[in-house]
Amino acid sequence: MADDLIIIGGGPAGLTAGMYAGRARLRVKLLEKAIPGGQINSTSMVENYPGVEPISGAELSARMEKQAVDFGLEIVQATATLVSRHSDGFAINTDSGDEYRSRALIVTAGSAPVKLGIPGEEELTGRGVSYCAVCDGPFNRAREVAVVGGGDSAVEEAVYLARFAVKVHIIHRRDRLRAAKDIQEKAFREPKVQIHWKCVPLAVLGKQGVEALRIRNVKDGSEYDLPVYGVFFYVGLKPVIPQGLSDLVQTDAGGFIITDENMACSTPGLFAAGDVRSKRLRQIVTAVGDGAVAAYSAQHYLESS
Repeated sequence: MADDLIIIGGGPAGLTAGMYAGRARLRVKLLEKAIPGGQINSTSMVENYPGVEPISGAELSARMEKQAVDFGLEIVQATATLVSRHSDGFAINTDSGDEYRSRALIVTAGSAPVKLGIPGEEELTGRGVSYCAVCDGPFNRAREVAVVGGGDSAVEEAVYLARFAVKVHIIHRRDRLRAAKDIQEKAFREPKVQIHWKCVPLAVLGKQGVEALRIRNVKDGSEYDLPVYGVFFYVGLKPVIPQGLSDLVQTDAGGFIITDENMACSTPGLFAAGDVRSKRLRQIVTAVGDGAVAAYSAQHYLESS
């Protein structure tokens, strides 16, 4: 028998949608390929979630998961490989070979780090190149590392890496950071953090591991090799879109799913929430809000169809 609702993705948006759907007594499953919580599992500390004292991302996601499960959400460890529309709803095929069907569908598959594609980046991933400071920061004790980017994630993780590294170099192509002011202030106060303004990475150098990062100054065109043993990239995000879904939704120039204020997509019964959605601000609090609205909208769609 088909479920009332299936949710693809177990980040804050998906877990919140699952909690609201469970409270509404819907038959709901959430498909998550890894550990529920999504990207917040790799966030060292969450300090801007309203009403909650600073908490590790892993602990916050664990609390969200427990709360959603307590309300009746069933979590299935699986990756959605194909999404298709049928007369009675949706079919989701997974990497396990199983197929799940539901009358309504919420996509909260999130986003993934953008890769620059510079020489050495792919070859040295896992050998000094990383996209997760919380995961790989402890491997860089007493070393110099570089962080590429100037947004919230880049600067926050640079400050976090200063716990382990002797020096953290922020490589940023502009003459000012894009991160929130309070995050910038932390970096400016941290003596281990050095910012290389108006610089871009050209190549990650090394054989068995990272040995240096080749950098170009975009102002004067000069190039130099910065000796580091770890490089952490935070240059943007791209949406995670399961195969087949692109035929059912409209997307913006970046590939993110366009919804209305009710999180509804162009296909009836299909909703999107969280980082996979086209929107201005991607934060835990906005993902949670999206998830709640999507579940409420899905409930009303099911009741009226």
